[in-house]
Amino acid sequence: MTIFYTLVFLTRLRKITRHMSANQQHLDPDSTTDVEDVTDAEEELIKKCEEMWKDMEECQNKLSLVGTETLTDSNAQLSLLIIQVKCLTAELSQWQKETPEMIPLNEEVLVTLGKEEFQKLRHDLELVLSTIQSKNEKLKEDLEREQKWLDEQQQILESLNVLHNDLKQQVVTFSESRIFNELTTKMRDIKEYKEKLLVTLGEFLEDHFPLPDRNVKKKKKNIQESTAQLITLHEMLEILLNRLFDVPHDPYVKISDSFWPPYIELLLRNGIALRHPEDPTRIRLEAFHQ
Repeated sequence: MTIFYTLVFLTRLRKITRHMSANQQHLDPDSTTDVEDVTDAEEELIKKCEEMWKDMEECQNKLSLVGTETLTDSNAQLSLLIIQVKCLTAELSQWQKETPEMIPLNEEVLVTLGKEEFQKLRHDLELVLSTIQSKNEKLKEDLEREQKWLDEQQQILESLNVLHNDLKQQVVTFSESRIFNELTTKMRDIKEYKEKLLVTLGEFLEDHFPLPDRNVKKKKKNIQESTAQLITLHEMLEILLNRLFDVPHDPYVKISDSFWPPYIELLLRNGIALRHPEDPTRIRLEAFHQ
């Protein structure tokens, strides 16, 4: 605050000095009395300034001895508000002291002012127009996009309505008995188809994989023929298949003397049957359905 008042004081002192020097230039050089009076007034003013400067230095020294007080946030904010109020009050008083400059009301000045205002208004309106045009373009793009989306939705809705109408015409009321009869018929057809497949498979196996001919004489080096009755490949596969579905947790079958070894080797080599990893005398059918 001391620096602020010092600056104000120096500014006023410069204005006074400048004003006095200007007055001296307008004085008559012949009137020595007036010059002496002005010189005396200047010396007196300088003395007063020196006295005021000494008083200001004493106040500054006292303030430095007192020290600064730590203000809380609320007190600091209040102090700042008070300073702002004082500054605004000083500025208001300064504006009140000034007199507004009167504009001459002649035709040329009024025409010039009118043109300036018109140009300013025209510039502002052009800015507003460009802004509105850009917004309109954006809204037009949004409208076209929304219209396209609406057309697509309308087409989807029309397609769904057509499909709904077709389904309405094809609706048939099914009773429980009718559904049960249809399922029974389907199951019967499936069983018949299964039996047909089994018969076809049996015929194929009998034609291409018959039992060995017992009338062929055995070589002397061969081991004596087993007395067990050999079964066909069809029967062998049926045993393996029934075991797979009846006991899925243990689908292995013990190889008996009725299993002809060449057929067992045929199934194992072609990946139709698998041998037990720990017991080579047991085999199982490959689970193709899993």
